[in-house]
Amino acid sequence: MRWILILALAVFLIALAQRVLNWSRGLPPRPAQHDALVKDPVCQTYVVMSRAIKKQTDDGTVHFCSRECADRFAKGERRA
Repeated sequence: MRWILILALAVFLIALAQRVLNWSRGLPPRPAQHDALVKDPVCQTYVVMSRAIKKQTDDGTVHFCSRECADRFAKGERRA
């Protein structure tokens, strides 16, 4: 019975140590919901929504990976 308690305590301490080490290394937290990937309609690449260039259209918001793609979209180009 003691061995089971010692083993459970060891597993708990290892899990706790891993969390502390990850926190002290400054690892980024999991992405927030607004950091979902969106597809650029011009070059067909994916970009994180919080970093995307946004343009409003009649159909809603369109997301771009760069100003160049946003400008090409405004000129009528839909695909690279």
